[in-house]
Amino acid sequence: CSSLAIGTTTGYRLFSLSSVEQLDQVHESNEIPDVYIVERLFSSSLVVVVSHAKPQQMNVYHFKKGTEICNYSYSSNILSIRLNRQRLVVCLEESIYIHNIKDMKLLKTILDTPPNTTGLCALSINHANSYLAYPGSATSGEIVLYDGNTLKTASTIPAHDGPLAALAFNSTGSKLASASEKGTVIRVFSIPGGQKLYEFRRGMKRYVNISSLVFSMDSQFLCASSNTETVHIFKLEHLTDSRPEEPPTWSGYMGKMFQAATNYLPAQVSGMMNQDRAFATVRLNISGQRNICALSTIQKLPRLLVTMSDGHLYIYNLDPQDGGECVLIKKHSLLGSGKMEENKENDLRPPLPQSYAATVARQSTVPSTSTMPGYSEDGGALRGEVIPEHEFATGPVCLDDENEFPPVSI
Repeated sequence: CSSLAIGTTTGYRLFSLSSVEQLDQVHESNEIPDVYIVERLFSSSLVVVVSHAKPQQMNVYHFKKGTEICNYSYSSNILSIRLNRQRLVVCLEESIYIHNIKDMKLLKTILDTPPNTTGLCALSINHANSYLAYPGSATSGEIVLYDGNTLKTASTIPAHDGPLAALAFNSTGSKLASASEKGTVIRVFSIPGGQKLYEFRRGMKRYVNISSLVFSMDSQFLCASSNTETVHIFKLEHLTDSRPEEPPTWSGYMGKMFQAATNYLPAQVSGMMNQDRAFATVRLNISGQRNICALSTIQKLPRLLVTMSDGHLYIYNLDPQDGGECVLIKKHSLLGSGKMEENKENDLRPPLPQSYAATVARQSTVPSTSTMPGYSEDGGALRGEVIPEHEFATGPVCLDDENEFPPVSI
């Protein structure tokens, strides 16, 4: 969540997300047109690109040096690519390829996977486990959990009745969130055990296309966006363990009545009533467009980032204590030229509500993401940190050598 990569008709662009007011363009390439996949390894100089011109070929670049590290061709179109500091995963419609990112050697080919037309898969960014999740069925919501280090299937999780639409690991690889094509229920499972930990309902509409599912770095929040105008943020807490005594209000009384009634209702109905609603929401100006969200800490405060396919990045403040409607504070254009310069009319910062001002004073409630295993908040970019040798197998790609693979200085 420290940088943003976008593919365009002329190539691709990389941005730094270290500031709310300013969006710094780190790199722009116009060498390959019609880029539809661009994945960057944290804040390093390694970037993987796939173009509509050659949809079966993956190109791996060292963009700071302007050199190609390698390229691989596959039997059909590449639908998605995932990578961490240990593994690079290429997903085709009916097969998955796992490479060792150090030397790009192909370690494993998972053949004859169920038809996966969207290339749905998730890879833990924590390279210590490198769990991979992908659909185990084209007709039901079964998840296959695969260990990218031992190269063996760890478990299968019967997550939903209908086909899967979204998958996401938390930063440590200890939780996995999922949504089905129906899109109304989001579930969170423990990894690798597969026990259901949380269940959230994002709406009552019959079918909603979930386009983005993402945890915050501290795993306290889960964000879901769709083709509707509403983005939902759920808080991962067990309310039954620490719920304070409710005041004697009509809504509180009715809530207790419903809670008591669930003891006499069928399991499916009572389960629906017990599901937690959204902790915070965002109302987008546009619906129907593809978008990708991230929950990040920028300038020491929690932010919700929404990138729309209309070419804009929206930054919202998230109140981690009281939730509610998130406040839009900045809108950036991603398709301008050179350094991103925002006009004053694009500064959409309204007066902050008092509840959020109170939150600012409680910054200690937001843990530093730099303590997460296998991840640092700036990807080493601010400290000049190099990737330790022990994190990689021996090979010709010197990811740990600052001279060969320098971190990006911001």
